[in-house]
Amino acid sequence: MSRLAALVANVNIDEASGLYYAMKDVVPLGIEHSSLNKNLGYATKILGYTISPDPIPEEVAFIRSDQYSFVQRGIPAVDIMDGIHAEDPKINGLQVMKKWMTTEYHTPLDNMDQKLDYDSGAKCTQLNFLVGYSVAEQSAAPVWNSGDFFGAMFAVKH
Repeated sequence: MSRLAALVANVNIDEASGLYYAMKDVVPLGIEHSSLNKNLGYATKILGYTISPDPIPEEVAFIRSDQYSFVQRGIPAVDIMDGIHAEDPKINGLQVMKKWMTTEYHTPLDNMDQKLDYDSGAKCTQLNFLVGYSVAEQSAAPVWNSGDFFGAMFAVKH
């Protein structure tokens, strides 16, 4: 079996850090395309997160991030992003993330001197682990949803 054939899913953890505020939700890009939605649902239920839709779909981030190279090879993928709803009602999560993306991300300010919420980050790390672990523990590999564009375009035919 080739190394590519051994891959059954991609869970991109590039952005789901939870480090900027305690989150009530997560934004899983691409979750509507495959059975990975069950794995994410399992993990969010255990940890008490809700799932929110992409708040800025016009940016088509699902096809502009690291997981897309896996999708193009037929591997179901999800990119779990930070949520937009903070546990603290005084915090507008979407506003915080937009400001960070435009003023700090990939700049010299994007360093360990930022104010970070390590407890929230640890919880988000648990979420990512549980999604991957649940994929590894199931007997069948994740599949594209019936009629899904990416599945029709890229799924490996056996």
